[in-house]
This record gives sequence, structure tokens and C-alpha cells, in this order.
Amino acid sequence: MQDLLPKARKEFNKLQKRLRREMGQAIADFNMIQEGDKVMVCLSGGKDSFTLLHILMALQKSAPIQFELVAVNLDQKQPGFPEEVLPAYLQQLGVDFHILEKDTYSIVKEKIPEGKTTCGLCSRLRRGNLYGFAEKIGATKIALGHHKDDMLETLFLNLFFGGSLKSMPPKLLSDDKKNIVIRPLAYSREKDIISFAEQMDFPIIPCNLCGSQENLQRQTIKGMLADWEKQYPARIETMANALQKVAPSQLADTSAFDFAGLEEERAKAQADRIQLVNTLATEA
Repeated sequence: MQDLLPKARKEFNKLQKRLRREMGQAIADFNMIQEGDKVMVCLSGGKDSFTLLHILMALQKSAPIQFELVAVNLDQKQPGFPEEVLPAYLQQLGVDFHILEKDTYSIVKEKIPEGKTTCGLCSRLRRGNLYGFAEKIGATKIALGHHKDDMLETLFLNLFFGGSLKSMPPKLLSDDKKNIVIRPLAYSREKDIISFAEQMDFPIIPCNLCGSQENLQRQTIKGMLADWEKQYPARIETMANALQKVAPSQLADTSAFDFAGLEEERAKAQADRIQLVNTLATEA
């Protein structure tokens, strides 16, 4: 970590405590980690996953339960990828780790035309490999570095481009029911993570596969949210709170709420009222 002046050190300590508090609260609210869990921390080499690993390691020392941490990086064989950086850093950190080598880069470049968005296929391939490896090493939880801003961006991506109202849940059971994915940074803001990563001087490794695609839909959404936050500083927190206050009866998804049964519910309520009145009259 970079040397800090006393005032800067104080601010950094406040930031670190806030990130720990938010992660601890998210873990408690969604029962993310339990006694004896083996948590596989997916480490991409970016600011989010480095922050995830460090805060989890800090919480592990003071947690009232015992759980294991193992860092896993998927080396996708991108040209120029500095494959020596993460092993050296993780050895110095003293955490158990694995480097999983899978050439998904060639598959993505072969399947996706030049100039088109690669993130969709890349993420599916990465997820498949990591999920399978989690089973292989006996991990009971898979921790990803998505934060509050990611969750909101995904909400609007699905709303504007996918025609659905969904986001990234803090805790998820995979479709095949084999893996539980957790997002311990679900309550943390990206701006705090950026500041923490800078002050910790993490050896950030950029993603050269899609990093140059400036017109991605997510970047458009990210810019929109940033503009909203400038105009209405509390809007991000308000929208994030809305993710935990969903009212299916006020939407229009017949699979999430029984609109067809409202008449039956009303009739039952009326019958209950009549029964209550009769009971009171008899007791009187």
C-alpha cells in the first residue's frame, strides 16, 4: 500500500471500515457464508475482485464462524497477458490459490466478428469453466466481485435492451443446482472500490479482450447513471433500495403474482369478515 499522510491514512481507514461493514452486512442479510464453507474467490485481476479478496480475508480473521478462502484466476490465454503477476502477488499475500488455464480467448475471437461485443460469449465460457472447477476443488460457494453499481447497471440493461425486469442477485443458485454464487460487495459503491484499489496499489491487469470496445451497452448505462447521480446525488441509493422492495402485485408478471385469483381472494376475505361479525354477535 502506498505511504499515506496522517489525514489520508484516517480517510483510508474509514473507507476500509465502510467496505468491511457493508460486506459483513450483505453476508449476514443473505446468509452468504456459513460454518465450514469453502469460498472460491474468482480473481480476474481487476479492482473489484482484488477488493473482494482483501475484504473477505480481513473478515475471515474476525468472523464468528470458520470458513476457507481459495483464490482462482482463469487464464484465458489472451495475448500479452502477464501470467506471472497474479501468482507472485498471491504467494506474497499468503492465500491459497489456483491458476486455471483455458484458451477461451481463441474461441471468442473465432466466434465473434471483429468489432462486435465479446462480453456475452466470454462471460459464458468463463462462468462454465469456473463453475466446473469449483466442483472439482470442493468449493461450496463461488464469490464474485460485482458491486451495487453493477447490479443497477444490469437492471437497466435488462430493462432497456432485454425486455425483462431483473438484475444480479446477491446470492444465486446456478441453473443446474450445483453451485451457489455470492456477491459480497452487493452493498458497496464502485467509487469506494476504485479509491480502495488505488490506495492499496493492486497489480491491476486490464482485460484486453473487450476493454477497447467503448460503445458497449453497459458503458451507455453507466454514463446514464453517472449523469443522474450528478443531478440527484441520492438517486443511486434510492434505486438500490428499490431492489429490496419489490411489489409483484404492482407489476404485471402473472407468474410472480396470482392476478387471476383476486376474485377468489376477495370472496374469501368477505366470508372471513362475515364469520367474524357473526362470532362477535354470538359472544355479545
